[in-house]
Amino acid sequence: MSPERADLLVVGGGPVGLAAAIEGRRAGLSVLLVEPRTGPVDKACGEGLMPGTVAALDRLGVLIQGSPFRGIRYVAPDGQTTATHHFAAGVGLGVRRIALHAALTARATEVGVIRHCGRVVGLARNRTAAGSEVRAVVGIELADGTAINGRWILGCDGLHSIIRRESGLELGSDGRRFGIRRHAALAPWADVVEVHWSANGEAYVTPISDSEVGIAVLGPRGWSFDEALTTFPALTRRLDGAAWTTSARGAGPLRQKVSSPVRDRVLLIGDAAGYVDALTGEGLRIGLACARAAVRAVVAGRPQDYPRTWRSLTREYRWLTSGLVSATRIPVARRMLVPVASRLPRVFGAAVDALAR
Repeated sequence: MSPERADLLVVGGGPVGLAAAIEGRRAGLSVLLVEPRTGPVDKACGEGLMPGTVAALDRLGVLIQGSPFRGIRYVAPDGQTTATHHFAAGVGLGVRRIALHAALTARATEVGVIRHCGRVVGLARNRTAAGSEVRAVVGIELADGTAINGRWILGCDGLHSIIRRESGLELGSDGRRFGIRRHAALAPWADVVEVHWSANGEAYVTPISDSEVGIAVLGPRGWSFDEALTTFPALTRRLDGAAWTTSARGAGPLRQKVSSPVRDRVLLIGDAAGYVDALTGEGLRIGLACARAAVRAVVAGRPQDYPRTWRSLTREYRWLTSGLVSATRIPVARRMLVPVASRLPRVFGAAVDALAR
């Protein structure tokens, strides 16, 4: 395959971009993945892979190892009121993002994905001889002034997607919520992912190994990690004396809006295709499912089918997450969330299983 052209141009080399590239090769397409970073791509995230995500990675032939967890537990600020549900089917895995990236990279190389180190700055388009009328997208433009042509372009470049912006699909962000993550040298104390609630945000505790947990906090702009922890007294007591193994890493704003996940020969996948919030922890599961759907659409030559499939795959996530984020902006609703979940275990369990599959 010439490095100047491919059937499928994948912009963004994170987990979703790598999965999309693998899907493309499995479908028999030539694939060029463009990413400016050369080493493992890290990200501020909860690092808990839901059972559905684990199954999707297995289908792609991606070999991962991690710390298993059996469900989700919500914890009220007092540390005493909790709601726990173990998954009806399957087991989740806590996996460092860099380890997940390494496993996906190895599989992409194995199936023949070609990588190009470069920063995408825009979309390449055909123009009239006079240069005035913009025609169809034919490829991508790089920061070094070169262009790469391709039949299809998959924008997998995250929350701040260049492809989303340059394709005219971006509707902006409300900029309210951000995430920060660190790791602590501490043996996991539960076989579940704990979600601690406070008046201003949430903290996720994910088992990563026998001797390490990941702590991710979600909350308002300007919140420092140390400041956030003080709002979770029960979690702070658990972490007392533990050594931090990584520095704080942030991401946001989380809310990103799009008019559509497709235009012309450009399809958006993962966070680039619009994002509600990390509150329910299923972004990667949906990203992998949408990567598969997008590749199927381009192989069939019917990109117009992708928006309908995208809406179907993301519907439960968008409705549940939007509802939770909106409801918990009301102080009394936030205070009552865990007690109500504790009193309605079937409802809580059904919601967890819907997000986990």
